[in-house]
Amino acid sequence: MTTTSGSVDDKIRSLPPDLQEEAVQYIDDLVKRSKKRSPATFMCVAEGSLEELGSRYSSVDLQHKAQELRD
Repeated sequence: MTTTSGSVDDKIRSLPPDLQEEAVQYIDDLVKRSKKRSPATFMCVAEGSLEELGSRYSSVDLQHKAQELRD
C-alpha cells in the first residue's frame, strides 16, 4: 500500500509534537494487533484441478457457461 502524498514518516513529522506521539502510539498499537492475528491460509482442494481447461477456454467463456448453468 502506498500513500498518495508522501511517506508516513513525512506525514508524522508534519504534525505538532503532541500529535506525533499520538500517531506513533497508534501505529505501535496497529503493529501489536497485526501480530496477534493468526495468518489465515486459504486451502482449496480443487486448486489447479481445471488447469488443462485454460488452453481451451477463456475466462469470459467460463463466465458465460457459469451463467448458463445458473439460469
